[in-house]
Amino acid sequence: MKTETGSEPKFTTKTTAAAEPALNELFLDALRDIYWAENHLVKSLPKMIGSAHSEKLATTIQNHLSETKEHVSRLEVVFDMLGVAAIAKKCDAMEGLTKEAEGIIESTDEGTSTRDVGIILASQKVEHYEIATYGGLVQLATTLGFSDAAEILGQTLAEEKTADQLLTQVAESDINYQASTEA
Repeated sequence: MKTETGSEPKFTTKTTAAAEPALNELFLDALRDIYWAENHLVKSLPKMIGSAHSEKLATTIQNHLSETKEHVSRLEVVFDMLGVAAIAKKCDAMEGLTKEAEGIIESTDEGTSTRDVGIILASQKVEHYEIATYGGLVQLATTLGFSDAAEILGQTLAEEKTADQLLTQVAESDINYQASTEA
């Protein structure tokens, strides 16, 4: 027995023919932006690793640097799947976040837990930007029918969320407390 409500759904995950080219261009623009951001992080994270006092923090960021290199490779796979060149577009947001991290390092004393807290804070800002970007890209890829790209981007999204959680664990394990007792 077939029942009909007489109304069409108000929202769908499919695009109209007129909107698709513009949405596709937005998707590609966001891919190029995060591609630049990930490549920039590959160059920026070593300074954060070298500035960390806590070995646990340095190891956490080092592990994420390895993941970030993989994220760059995955983005190149997505570009290839889409049949477009992997071209980076400068990401002003990531440039600003990494400059802020450098400022925190420069304005805190070397070898202190306070500096480590600042590095964690700056790192989590980066992670949250990446989580927002990859979350949006997964949705756009799904909407545009790029299910394989959505799966690859979703894998990176999951790793960014895990990196954020690991940074929280490092902060809560002892670094925040140690910083609160520094003279």
